[in-house]
Amino acid sequence: MPEITRFYGIVIKIFFTREHNPPHFHAVYGEYNAEISIETGEMMEGDLPQRAQDMIKDWWKLHQKEIMEMWNTKTLQKLPPLK
Repeated sequence: MPEITRFYGIVIKIFFTREHNPPHFHAVYGEYNAEISIETGEMMEGDLPQRAQDMIKDWWKLHQKEIMEMWNTKTLQKLPPLK
């Protein structure tokens, strides 16, 4: 699964297939894994510590349009990390 960014030990990945709906990205933080909705920024599946969820939500707010564009066009690009 291609990595699109990494920050504070959190790795954000995205995978494009038709079977992979609804639009989402994956977040990996140590032994924790989650699927995050691109449309809402909410965790759809998995588990993450609350602090990691909050940082991912902050990052998502900055890049939602770019992530959705990647999903729609199936074009991968690296995005800046959360600072």
